[in-house]
Order: sequence, then structure tokens, then C-alpha cells
Amino acid sequence: MLDVLISNKTRIKLLFRFFLNPGEAAYLRGLEKEFDENSNSIRMELNRFESAGILSSYEDGNKKMYAVNTGYPLFGELQSLAMKHFGVDIALEEIVGKLGKPTSVYLTGQLARGLDSNIIDLAIVGEHIDRPFLASLSDKAEKLVGRKIRTMILHPEEIDTIPEPRMLIYGK
Repeated sequence: MLDVLISNKTRIKLLFRFFLNPGEAAYLRGLEKEFDENSNSIRMELNRFESAGILSSYEDGNKKMYAVNTGYPLFGELQSLAMKHFGVDIALEEIVGKLGKPTSVYLTGQLARGLDSNIIDLAIVGEHIDRPFLASLSDKAEKLVGRKIRTMILHPEEIDTIPEPRMLIYGK
């Protein structure tokens, strides 16, 4: 979808990497390994994003770390765009909207790392979640988004067991 609007693949990967999980910082060599790409193209895009105010940077020892600037005026729209690209918004609407009242929902797995994946991993926290109904909702949502949806159901006291990285996408 976005590759029609933005022809630079590195730019798209960086947008998803930072906006799907805004709490995660990264450094150049780490991104080079994650993306399996040339560090020069990544460096150029990081510099562009930083000069535009989309990313900020700080020193951590001998590493220059980059993180999304949550104060950027279009932060919410860019994060929403990233969620829509991967179908997370539809999965959330189809599952949580019809499931009832879970306490919270977390995105985990590769997408929470900001990496492309054919699987949407969701950790659903709540009491009295109807598992068979959740399975049928997940099947319907999978057909809509074209990705496999894996769910994990947790009781509110088990929140600490949600795997990292995790990104809160619903609730408190």
C-alpha cells in the first residue's frame, strides 16, 4: 500500500519500525542487522527523519540511539497509518470490539518490534474471555487483514508475563 506513495523501502521500514513501537530506540548497526540493508541508506534516512523532527537521538555510550519523537505533530497519524498498514486496527476492531470488555490488549511479536510479519500477535488481558468466540472472531479478522492472528489470553494479574516487546494498543 505505502510502497506506491513512498518508493524508498528503507524509509518505509524505518517508519514502521519506529511508529509501531514508539517506546523502542534503535541504533544504526542494530537497524542494519534487522533490515539486512546497507548502513549508508539507513543513515541517510535516519538523518532525514531527525532533521524533520520525526526522530530524536541521544548518545548511549559510543552508540547514537534513535527514537520516535512522540511530540511530532503528525505522530498520531503516522502511528495510525502503520497500524492500518499491518491490519492491526481491523484486528482490534473485529476482535476487541465484539469480544466484550477486555481490560487491555497488547501487540507483541515481530510487529511490536516494528518488523514486518505475516502474524499479528495479540495478548488479551481480561476476565471471563470466551475462548471459542475469540477463535471465531480471530478467523474472521484473519480473512479481512490477510494475516494470521495469534492470541494469548491473560488474567489481569498475569500482565507481567506478556512477552517483550509489547505495545499497549487498547485499554490501560
